[in-house]
Amino acid sequence: MFNKKYGLILSLDVSSIKEAESIAELSLRFEEIVGYKIGFTLGLRHGLSKVVKALKNIKPLPVIYDHQKAGSDIPQMGKTFAETCRDGGVDAVIFFPQAGPKTLTAFVDGAFKSNLTPIIGGVMTHQAYLESEGGFVADKSVDIIYKMGIELGVRNFVLPGTKPDIIKKIALGVLSSSTPTTLMMPGFGTQGGSIKEAFAAASGHNVFPIVGSAIYKSSSPQSAALEIIDELKSAAGNYYKS
Repeated sequence: MFNKKYGLILSLDVSSIKEAESIAELSLRFEEIVGYKIGFTLGLRHGLSKVVKALKNIKPLPVIYDHQKAGSDIPQMGKTFAETCRDGGVDAVIFFPQAGPKTLTAFVDGAFKSNLTPIIGGVMTHQAYLESEGGFVADKSVDIIYKMGIELGVRNFVLPGTKPDIIKKIALGVLSSSTPTTLMMPGFGTQGGSIKEAFAAASGHNVFPIVGSAIYKSSSPQSAALEIIDELKSAAGNYYKS
């Protein structure tokens, strides 16, 4: 989707289109910024079409819609959800298919039929998510989610930047036999994840950190973006040399 091995995705979980445009303008300064991720905050307040148009007027980068968390509905909603996102102009959609395999299949198929790029996630960044962490989601389901994604033709995945052990397990496990996949990772900056550790754990796959509040809540978003991009370039340099 990005035609690059690594890059930074801006997460724009802000309230107004004006705020989103202000942060998106960083992509005019930094070529390492390769896409925008928007969520329900902008989408529900202003409508996807209006938000996407505003962002692509700045720079026509891919726009990812993260419904936080789509893929947790009945399978029949997969087609409708995809068509709605397509009509809103987004390029890709994130699914966390907690509702089971039939929902995963239906939402991925719906995305492909609407010419959207499906992105699958199985683990969130916070603690007490997986059963082993004190959460509700069974650990054994994680491998199944990513494996099914591969079997359905998905090549873009979300992994938690705060949990390098899980990144490594998935990258060396169910994703290891596929062609290099794109791993998109939130959890850096305010959540404490390390870009360097995430790259080291990714084991040959393409890596795209997703960063939001560390930039848009900074008193100097440009300086914050530069610091993160410097960290990204350093990590990528070591990663692709090894």
